[in-house]
Amino acid sequence: MSVELFYVILFFVAFLYAAVGHGGASGYLALMAIYGIAPEEMKPTALILNLFVSITSFTHYYRGSYFKYKIFIPMAAASIPLAFIGGMITVEENIYKRILGVLLLFPVLRFFFFKNVEDNELKSHKVFIAIFIGGIVGLLSGMIGIGGGIILSPILLLLHWTNQKQTAAISAAFIFVNSVAGLGGMLTQGISFTKDMVLYVIVAFIGGFLGAYLGAKRFNHNVLKYVLATVLLLASYKLIFTRA
Repeated sequence: MSVELFYVILFFVAFLYAAVGHGGASGYLALMAIYGIAPEEMKPTALILNLFVSITSFTHYYRGSYFKYKIFIPMAAASIPLAFIGGMITVEENIYKRILGVLLLFPVLRFFFFKNVEDNELKSHKVFIAIFIGGIVGLLSGMIGIGGGIILSPILLLLHWTNQKQTAAISAAFIFVNSVAGLGGMLTQGISFTKDMVLYVIVAFIGGFLGAYLGAKRFNHNVLKYVLATVLLLASYKLIFTRA
């Protein structure tokens, strides 16, 4: 596949993820894996892109008054140190790609099978459960080089702690802090970025900005989530069943 197609796909990955409140690291990683970029470059590159896209997404959803800090704080408190530790762990390339492929199935399941939670169905969160969830997701996030939103979102909806847009707001903030922590852990081991990092950031930021704005204000989320789920399912299949 051509380099030009890579950037077109990168734009739409950022656009679609941001529209549903995610940073997009799992999508960037899948795209880079398919293009043969080495994992030691993939992980920090994806987290840098995550920072720009997730903060853009969070800003739009926060302005819409969807952010629930009482749920976010205990999760983030546990996830940040464990994401840092996870960032220090190196995973063998074939195992890494299969773990990533499995993790991509989380948003696929969410988008295909989880209906939106209505306000009258919401339940009060449990602080100790939130801490436990945040810690586990944070560790996985640091190891793989994602922000953790793809894992956290279906859990929040399954527990009925948040509706769809509240989930998007919390996930975007969660992704940002975990991306910072994961990068911090990677710095202790040494980081290699792709030489095209600046262009990656520009393309992803533009796609993320447009996606977050339209997702928070204009788009029908049902259409977006089915498109994104289909793309992620195809990427997951390739990562799990194709050998390097």
